[in-house]
Amino acid sequence: MFGGESLTTIDAKGRTSIPVRFRELLIAEFGDERFVITKASPVAFEDGSYGRGLSVYPYSEWQELEKKINANEGEQPLAQLNSLKRLILGPAQECSTDKLGRVLIPPALRLHAALDRDLYFVGMGKRFDIWAKEIYTRVNAQDEHNFPQDSAALAALGI
Repeated sequence: MFGGESLTTIDAKGRTSIPVRFRELLIAEFGDERFVITKASPVAFEDGSYGRGLSVYPYSEWQELEKKINANEGEQPLAQLNSLKRLILGPAQECSTDKLGRVLIPPALRLHAALDRDLYFVGMGKRFDIWAKEIYTRVNAQDEHNFPQDSAALAALGI
C-alpha cells in the first residue's frame, strides 16, 4: 500500500521523479510498472473554490476502477455517472517511468492541477496523489476542518 508524503519538484518539461518506494511498490505489490494518471476528486474549500490534484493508480487497480464506473456499481444517477466518466475516465493517461524513474505528466493534467514547481506525492492506500505544494497546504487545512470529531469512531479505527 502507498503511504507517506514526499516533497519534490517538476521540471519545465513536465517531468518529475516518482518516489523510489512508490516505484518499488508498483512492481512488488501490483506486478506492473505501468500506472494511470487522472484527475483526483476535487476538494471543496470553505470559500467555494476547489483544490485540484492528480491521482495515480497502478494499472491493475485502474482496470478495476474503470470497470466499476462503467458498470455503475455505485448506482449513481446518470448526470453524476457522466460527470465521473468525464472527470475521471476521460482525462486518464497510461504512463510509466523512464530509466531515471521520471514520468512526464501530460500537459492537460499538469495545467488542471497547477503543477509548476514544488509538488507533493501523497500515499493513499491503493493509489497515490500528486498535488501542487500550495494547493496541498490548503487541502491539509480543509482536511483538519473535516477531521472526524467522534472519539469512539476514531478509536474503532485505531486512531
